[in-house]
Amino acid sequence: MKRLFIAAALAVASLPSFAGSADSFAFGEPAPVGKATRTVEVVLKDIAFEPKSLEVKAGETVRFVLINEGKLPHEFNLGDKAMHAEHQKEMIAMQGKLFTAGMNHEGMNHEGMDHSQMNHGEGHGHGGGNTVLVQPGQRAELTWTFRKSAPIEFACNVPGHYQAGMVGPLTIE
Repeated sequence: MKRLFIAAALAVASLPSFAGSADSFAFGEPAPVGKATRTVEVVLKDIAFEPKSLEVKAGETVRFVLINEGKLPHEFNLGDKAMHAEHQKEMIAMQGKLFTAGMNHEGMNHEGMDHSQMNHGEGHGHGGGNTVLVQPGQRAELTWTFRKSAPIEFACNVPGHYQAGMVGPLTIE
C-alpha cells in the first residue's frame, strides 16, 4: 500500500504543466512571497480542506500556507472546473504510464521522470505555478496575485480526490 502512495506522489510530481505559461490565467498569476499582503493557512486532510471555501479581493496577493495533516499526498490547485478536469486526465494518464513502466528495488522505475520538477517534502509547482503537491505531514506554500473576478476553485487533483469532495470555491471579489 505504501508503494502505491509513493507511486501516486511521484506520478503527480512528474507531470508537465497543463496550463502553459502563468500569463494564460485570466484570474491571476504566481507572485513572489514578498508581495503577499495576506497569509491564509489551508489544512489538507484526507479528502477535505479547512477552510472549505476561500475569499480574496481582486488585486490582492495571498500567500497560502498549506499543511497536509492527512496520510495521503494532496495537491492545492487553483483553477476553474475545466482546468481541473484537464489536469485530472493528465494525472491519471501519467499514473497509468508510471505503474506499467515496471518496478525497481524501491518500488518505482524512475527512468524518464523529470526530477527537476520534484521538490521532495516541500511540494512542487507545475509550469503555471498554480499547483503545489504536499506530502503527508509536510508544509508547502503558494503565493498568488488575483487579478479579476472569475469562477475558480481550489482542489486536489490526485486521482479520485476531487470526485470525493476535495474541492472548494474561491471567490474573488
